[in-house]
Amino acid sequence: MKTIVLYIVLHFSVTTFYAQVNDSIVSVNNEEYLYLIEGDSVAVQSISLNEVFIIDDIDFDDRLAKRKYFILKRKTRKVYPYAKMAADTLIKLVTDLQDIEKKRHRKKYIKNMQNFMEDRFTPELKKLTRTEGQILVKLIHRQTGITMFDLIKEYRSGFKAFIYDTTAHLFDISLKKKYKPFEEYEDYLIEDILQRSFQDGILIRQPASIRLSFFDLVDKWKGYKHDYSK
Repeated sequence: MKTIVLYIVLHFSVTTFYAQVNDSIVSVNNEEYLYLIEGDSVAVQSISLNEVFIIDDIDFDDRLAKRKYFILKRKTRKVYPYAKMAADTLIKLVTDLQDIEKKRHRKKYIKNMQNFMEDRFTPELKKLTRTEGQILVKLIHRQTGITMFDLIKEYRSGFKAFIYDTTAHLFDISLKKKYKPFEEYEDYLIEDILQRSFQDGILIRQPASIRLSFFDLVDKWKGYKHDYSK
């Protein structure tokens, strides 16, 4: 189990740095206001704001449903940062490899990145549970648009991807698993948790790489009663 989970993130993660932007407001003729953004010499009359959803509270059928939701929330918030780092790394990896022509240099670059991430995140990822690994696989697909199986196949080999996927099934984790919030109720709840966490500033928002409309999701599952006894 530990080998599978470690491979999921360590080979497709990178530490992300965030720059803080300070805005200044300048009065023009005591009427109009221009915003000067640090690092930019051009003043603009408006600034873009993040999209905000008005999310209604979920109406739980019973205490069991509510309890399972809060367990799912804890696990989702724990593993989402790793999925986000996987997406950040994939973007960096693809971009950097475009500038590396020789195959042996490309392989060396990928190997160096893998070694760095193993040293950095191994202690944390060893603590993930089986269900957290399942959520992580789906969230990596949400953030990258690619399944873990295809990521391994692309940057390692098809045989290696097959071995990892076969072994993962022993722990009830499929590396081919996709994030399907329109088809699977648990995935919808995960998306609900993510959107609320983004709104509250608990998680850093990163656009999904798959086609996704939260408003359509809410309409899809409105009034749905899940049977947790199964």
